[in-house]
Amino acid sequence: MQKTVLVAPLNWGLGHATRCIPIIQALLAQDVRVLLASDGRAHELLRQEFPELPIFQLPAYNITYRTHNMVFNMAVQLPKIIWAILREQFAIRRLVRAQGIDGIISDNRFGCFHFGIPTVFMTHQINLKIPFRPLEILARWGNRCWIRLFNTCWIPDVEGKPNLSGSLSHDISLRRVQYIGVLSRMRAYEISKKYDAIAVISGPEPQRSYFEAAILKQAKQLPQYHFLIVGGKPEEDTHQRAAHVEYVAFLGSKALNDAILASDMVISRSGYSTLMDLAHLRKPALLIPTPGQTEQEYLAEHFMEQGIFYTQTQDAFDLAVALGAVPAYSGWQMEEVQGLERVLKDWLKTL
Repeated sequence: MQKTVLVAPLNWGLGHATRCIPIIQALLAQDVRVLLASDGRAHELLRQEFPELPIFQLPAYNITYRTHNMVFNMAVQLPKIIWAILREQFAIRRLVRAQGIDGIISDNRFGCFHFGIPTVFMTHQINLKIPFRPLEILARWGNRCWIRLFNTCWIPDVEGKPNLSGSLSHDISLRRVQYIGVLSRMRAYEISKKYDAIAVISGPEPQRSYFEAAILKQAKQLPQYHFLIVGGKPEEDTHQRAAHVEYVAFLGSKALNDAILASDMVISRSGYSTLMDLAHLRKPALLIPTPGQTEQEYLAEHFMEQGIFYTQTQDAFDLAVALGAVPAYSGWQMEEVQGLERVLKDWLKTL
């Protein structure tokens, strides 16, 4: 009998939704009935990528980064996040009952578990990074406790070295953890060059808009280069061309894949899903961490220290300097290790 699986990524930028695309494709290849659920831009992206699949609305966490202080940002938003998780849990109970769901794959949605069926929590952050040690210990303990509400935890990385997530998801004490390989919707192939650089904008507001404005302003001052800027707004249909700067609100997977391969370098946040895409495509990049997002700041520094990706802070962003500096960094050149197909087949047997 055909199994039904719900895939539910967090709406925090677009990375959680994009890295679920290969999982959804693998489930469909196994003749699984796939249901989707999210909110906001992640919901819209999945709707466009899989128009034939049922998709449901979940309560929004509405996380924003208004200051550079992560502790303050999260502390003031904690009550609304907990309330969203509780509402999400009630929504999941209704969906399981109404849709006959056999299993759930949640990408960082803490309320998407159900004690009556197998559930997966997918994350690359077990060891949370917080710049205040007592609070970091408390947050890591709480994170692990919540993850234990799920039957298993999938980490989109390799278990050994070299790996992409570093200390974020290695040297951990959780049981029932499986490393499923580096996930990406992107594929490498030959294509003619069209752009000197592509900027892929993403992340929570208002920092997403600040980042976009800074890139647009500086790109317009460098007429010797040809830029493509992708706004990361799937709800819009804007496409503008100036003399040397092209702007598009959103690109689907295939179009974005083509555009990145047609560019000499990538400018983006240092979000983990973006790094997985860069690893698959082996493209050099300038990484600009979202201010106050300690995970992104850690990853950017981690790869710059290894000579893999160049990084700047958003406050010190200088596009002209970056265009000269990026070629000295190698990009990700390690061999890919895949584990998704094996882990997914074994999990489906438990449904």
